Order: sequence, then structure tokens, then C-alpha cells
Amino acid sequence: MTVTRVEARATGIELRPDPGRVLAKPFIPGIEDVGPTGSRAGPVIDRIMRLDEREVQRTLDDVLQRFAHRHRGILEILAAQATRVLPLVSPELVVSAERRLLLGAYFTHEYAIEGAALANPSMVPHPVQGDDDSLRFVMSVRCIGEGHRSAIGFRSGTVDAQGVVTVEEPSRYVCSAPGEPGTHSRRVFHSRLDHLGHDFDEVSQLMGMLPPMFTDAELNDVLAALMVETPRVSPDLSSHALDLSHWSYRAEFPQETDLSERVLWPHAPPEYHGMEDARFVRFVDDDGSVTYLGTYTAFDRNVISLQLLETSDFRRFSSSPIAGPVATGKGLALFPRRIGGHYAALTRADRETNGLALSDDLRHWTTAEQLQVPQEPWELVQLGNCGSPIETEHGWVVLTHGVGPMRTYCLGALLLDLDDPRRVLGRTRTPIVEPDAERREGYVPNVVYSCGGLVHQATLVIPFGIGDQRIGIATMPVSELVGAMLHAGP
Repeated sequence: MTVTRVEARATGIELRPDPGRVLAKPFIPGIEDVGPTGSRAGPVIDRIMRLDEREVQRTLDDVLQRFAHRHRGILEILAAQATRVLPLVSPELVVSAERRLLLGAYFTHEYAIEGAALANPSMVPHPVQGDDDSLRFVMSVRCIGEGHRSAIGFRSGTVDAQGVVTVEEPSRYVCSAPGEPGTHSRRVFHSRLDHLGHDFDEVSQLMGMLPPMFTDAELNDVLAALMVETPRVSPDLSSHALDLSHWSYRAEFPQETDLSERVLWPHAPPEYHGMEDARFVRFVDDDGSVTYLGTYTAFDRNVISLQLLETSDFRRFSSSPIAGPVATGKGLALFPRRIGGHYAALTRADRETNGLALSDDLRHWTTAEQLQVPQEPWELVQLGNCGSPIETEHGWVVLTHGVGPMRTYCLGALLLDLDDPRRVLGRTRTPIVEPDAERREGYVPNVVYSCGGLVHQATLVIPFGIGDQRIGIATMPVSELVGAMLHAGP
């Protein structure tokens, strides 16, 4: 068979990390990620309190001159940080407003969220659209900073009717949102507690006293009741259940912040060292309601796990764990609607092939059916998806990646039947985006990688990471890609 080679066209857009975009984070001297630990807050506070008022004012003026332009609301930030340490100041001492702000400055540091890299984007239609033929989009990005810690940031832009892509300049400010207690899935708790080796009957007893979705307060009430009942739950089970309750949280950003200022920073224990490779999708349920869902990899420095983000406006988010035998590894990507009454997702639970999984509750995934195995030279190490399937009149267009010689990552595609996505209609036999001479160098060389594209009018838009360091955008006619896949066959 003659191989039809199709390639996406570069738009010339390249987004690079900006080390000047910094978060103001709490800093406690002596409490670092490595090396000797133990707070030195007390001696530092004592030294600050011994400064005379003139020196306090001079030092504070210097801080404001050097940092006020780098943060929205610098005085509020310093005041909030001061509140954390004021209980350590002797109540007999009078603390002036200026000294209070200076205390906050000594216990604050800047973190460059893009200090190392900006990569692995996904793209979805913006919740708010204009009146013309252009499509506004939200693009999530993986921000990598000091210590390779990852967070999730955002950009916005448009695709016009002719397929021309524009990305808006981000705000110079960035901010994170505090984590608040979230809600929990009974099935996820049951699955994870089983996985930890707890007695099934004991876990079932605990879970049977909780509703399908429950809060921290409901869990605490049930655990308290079981402490005085017979049979009681074991202390280990109670402890692990409480630990799991910290895996779910909510985060809300101020209304006045721009989308590009909002950074989802790790809150839950499994994501301590990073939130990686978010795959967002605009999900339309059977009743017509719209929710933006994002699956991402949580990394605690030793173990990876999967979490689910939910939002309707990209200002208020909730995060919760995903569980089940096929919700392992990386790269669970949700379909944008139910299939046959079920939630559906692409998965690579076996770490090397693309599969299809179904679930009835979004958070628990038990089995997967294989869709694609490595065949071409550029994908023999492993395959994976590059984001959620895109619905077209021709079928589900799935962006994929393959890993070949020298651990080179290239992008390809699959075409799945709309009604039965287990049926592969076609695929690309050659890459549509690859790390050529222009794209091979980076933080991780020889890698191009996407977490999701979109289609507007007749154009497929593919945002992709280059070398895990910067982001490019390519486009191609949908008909051209589909024609090549159908010609190649399954």
C-alpha cells in the first residue's frame, strides 16, 4: 500500500517560559525541601523586632520599590503572610503597621512558575464566545519551576474562520488560590482502601455508612460513631481514610483576576511535587449541561496517580482522585460526551498501547479494551493519547503520540467510529508532527507532545510542547487528515 504522508503546518507561534512571572509563596527559614530542617522563625523574628523604626521604614520602602510591580496587591500579600507569624511575636511588644508588613516580607519568597519550562498544552473552547465566526479558546499549560515542580496555568486566544490562530499576551501577574475541603467519592475511597490492603468487610462496613458523595464532616461523624460501636474500624483504616480526605479540594480565584493569572498550585498530598499534563475537555452531558473536565497526573516525588478537575468558568475548580485498575499510569483522556450512556475515556493502563475504558461515574475505571498497538518504527516503544477525542462528522479524531528510537516522541492520529469507538476506522502511518531540526532541542530533547487540540470550522488546531520546554501550535485541514487515515485503514 502507498503510504500517504500528511503533516500539520507550523503557525509560527511559539510560547516560551517567562521567569518573570512569579508567585508570592510563604517562606519559613529552615524549612526547605532538602537538607537540615527545623524552623528558624523565632530567631529571625527576634532580629526583625530589634530593628528601630527608621530602619524598618527604609527596609520596607526598598522591598516595595523592588517588588510591588511584580505582584497584584503586594500590601495584602505581605499582610497575609505576617498574620501567619504574628502569634510568634511576644504579646508585650507593639508591632507597627510598617513592621507588620516587613515581617510578612521576611516570610515570603518568589517562585518562578515558568522558571524552567512551559509545555504540554491542551485546548478547549472558551466558556464565553463572541458574536463573530472566530472561536475563543482556553489553553492549559504545564508550568515547570524550581526543583521541576509543576503547576497548571492558562492562556487564551482565538481561531478565526480561516484557521488563523492568535494567542493573547498573558498578564504579568500570577496568583494561586487557597485549597478548601472538597467532596469525596465512596467508590474511589473503597478502591483505594482496598488497594492499601485493608480488610474488605471492614472497608465495606465503613463505606456503607456514607452516601455516594460525602464531605469531611460526614466522614468524621461516621468514624466517630464507629469508634464506639462493635465491631470497630481499625486505627489504620481510620487513619488512611482521613489521609484520603485530603486528596479532594476546591480552589476559587478572585473575580478580578485574568485567566492567564490563575495558577493551579499543588494542594493534595499525591500532587505535592507536581500537577502534570492536564487534559481538558468541554463535556456536554445528556441533559445539555456543560462542564469542563480535566484529568491530570499527580506526582508526590515517588508515586504517580490520577486526579480529576471540574470547572464551569475556569475560576472555580474542584479536584478529586480517580481510581480503578485502568486509572493507573498517565494519560487518561475523557470523551466530550457519554457513549451509550457511559462515560468513556482513552487510557494506556498497560503503559504501551491505546485502549478504551468505560465508567458510570467518571471517577472509577475498571476495564479497558485495546484499540491500538505499536506497529510503525516511530512508535515501537509505546503509544499514548494526546488528549481527548475530537468529535467530527467523519468520526472521533484522536491525537496520539508514539515513542521510537532514541526516545523520540512524535504525534500521530487515530479515527474512531462515532457510535462505537471500539472500532478503528483509520490511523496515520507516519507522524503529523515530529521533533525535526527546528524542534528537537529543549529541556527534554527529541520530544513533541500535546495534551489536546480542537477543531474549528474545517481546521484542526494542535498545540504541542517542544522539548518539554516551550510550546508551538500547528494546524491542518481536518479533511486532509481524515482522508489520509481512511486511506491507511486500521
